[in-house]
Amino acid sequence: MTEETISRGLEDVNIKWTKLTTIDGDKGILMYAGYSIEDVINSGAMAEEIQYLFLYGKLPNKKELEEYRKKVEEGYNVPDFVLDLIMKLPPESDAVAMQMVAFAALAAKEKDFKWDKNTDRDVAAKSIGMMNTITANVFRHIMGKGPKKVEKSESYAKSFLRTVFDREPSREEIDAMNTALILYTDHEVPASTTAGLVAVSTLSDIYSGVTSALAALKGPLHGGAAEAAIMQFAEIGDEKKVDEWFENLLKQNKRLMGFGHRVYKTYDPRAKIFKKYAEKLIKNSKEAEKMYKIATRLEELGIKQYGSKGIYPNTDYYSGIVYMALGFPLKNNMYTGLFALSRITGWEAHFIEYVEEQHRLIRPRAVYKGPERREFVPLEKR
Repeated sequence: MTEETISRGLEDVNIKWTKLTTIDGDKGILMYAGYSIEDVINSGAMAEEIQYLFLYGKLPNKKELEEYRKKVEEGYNVPDFVLDLIMKLPPESDAVAMQMVAFAALAAKEKDFKWDKNTDRDVAAKSIGMMNTITANVFRHIMGKGPKKVEKSESYAKSFLRTVFDREPSREEIDAMNTALILYTDHEVPASTTAGLVAVSTLSDIYSGVTSALAALKGPLHGGAAEAAIMQFAEIGDEKKVDEWFENLLKQNKRLMGFGHRVYKTYDPRAKIFKKYAEKLIKNSKEAEKMYKIATRLEELGIKQYGSKGIYPNTDYYSGIVYMALGFPLKNNMYTGLFALSRITGWEAHFIEYVEEQHRLIRPRAVYKGPERREFVPLEKR
């Protein structure tokens, strides 16, 4: 076998069938179960409707949505020992690592978990609710606040924002948070989803699957990309310095963070939506406004330089500015934690789809390139 027989990064390798998400990277199209992301956002859909769509394969009616919400709200009541674990971690800890601790603790509690078509979706709904309270408390701990369980309200997004900020969020803030939740719901099988699928393919529990997915999401080349993008805006510091900074980037042959995608060869449709929300919200934050001005000028230069190569802004380019304008500081990898708050829906929907419909232990092979057979020499003769 030769090196050409492997696929580096599993690029263009299909590992499962799915009814959840489809992407046309050449045309910049993203659809959730047949619904375009633009139509979903423009319709004013709530994150809970999209969660239901992913778990049950259809949009809910009012009664179904209400029943689903009750399952999610049950999850808001996270066991006290889980919140205690979060609060005992150093407040400077990585936000995603704290989420991992919480879900690993849930896996320990649910040691007798069994996959069951009759209950899998109920477990997923409840754990989506748990992620709300867990993420809210990760943020509260980072900001020096005590534990607080999420309480039900008119929406998943509003309940989250009320808990993290200890105030009533505005309609504009709720709308932006709800949109972010939807945009990051799923994106087929990137690294985090694949990592979770490998775990549940062993029939490990759903909480361990989420823990595995979080471990992969934590990396700067995946979930951490939003942090990396806005950190480069902060490094530039002033829109007047963008051109000089970009010239130096090219000279040093460094990567422009927030640009390029393994699948999209044109402008990421989610990035277009995040950009609109960033523009709406920057009036609430001078720092976010400064970042937005830097980002838009840098985008112009980036597209001019890389657009002909199919490299354009991806979803992480503007999302950090939206989070900053909402009141989340660039701290402790929190933006990646917010990504996870959204993506848990896609992870668990893929887990259920794989285990229930096409289960097979994921066990790839490696191509050996080491020495041929050698004689083993005992230690005393070496």
